[in-house]
Amino acid sequence: MSDALTKKAAEPKSIEELPITPVKRTGAGIITLWRSLLVFLGETASLTGRTISEVARGGMAVGDLVRQMALLGADSIWVVLVVTTATGIVFAVYTATLATSIGFSKFVGGTLAFSFLNELGPLLGGVAFAARAGAAIAAEIGTMVVTEQVDALRAMAVSPVRYLVAPRVVACIIMLPLLIVFADVSGLIGSYYAAGANGVAHQDFVDSVLTFVRVSDLTSGLIKAVVFGFIIGIVACQQGLRTTGGATGVGRSTTSSVVLCVLLIFVSDIFLAEMLMAKPGR
Repeated sequence: MSDALTKKAAEPKSIEELPITPVKRTGAGIITLWRSLLVFLGETASLTGRTISEVARGGMAVGDLVRQMALLGADSIWVVLVVTTATGIVFAVYTATLATSIGFSKFVGGTLAFSFLNELGPLLGGVAFAARAGAAIAAEIGTMVVTEQVDALRAMAVSPVRYLVAPRVVACIIMLPLLIVFADVSGLIGSYYAAGANGVAHQDFVDSVLTFVRVSDLTSGLIKAVVFGFIIGIVACQQGLRTTGGATGVGRSTTSSVVLCVLLIFVSDIFLAEMLMAKPGR
């Protein structure tokens, strides 16, 4: 009888009392990841709704918007241009080398232009913009949170969404498509000269672009840029507003902002590519 009572008392009463095993550790990690995902989605959806409401009511100051457009756009343009120009040169070297070896050099210009306008320009520009502008937004707002400046805004009856979030999100939506236009141009210029240096005649390159590229290709890329700009703006602001833990927390929020923005850009690009390529006439 006493042995049975002792055995029963020694048995764990809940899952928390079970010995730590790889299975339990993996399960706990999955639960934590799932909770974090739900929290992120909920906070982002709520912030999106409040931002749209503030913009629709005209509560956003135009001066704040113009200042954010200048800061985010001007500070990011060189990063975007370097990334896209270098990528255009590298892609042209590979494409031109292969094309001249098998005899379809007249398709090089159209292939590269189609790729840049539809995919490479928006994607690479969005990633570069997220690394520069998204990180800056998260760090700035995160610093304001940990130094209690956001609490001071609330104490003065000033909405942080109207004052901090809305101008930055709208600035990202406006500026990223403009940057993508420059990204497309710089990428194609790099491709033009790199292809010429690798056996593709310049006139063949230009004729191929004019033959195979349509205005709808540029439009598709700009639609992607608008979506990517919104993702970068809202996610960076969300990560900044949830900052805790002083300077270390600001660093964590900045890193999380860039990682989440890049992941969401690539994931959303899958669905955008399917929808845009399914347009009538394509």
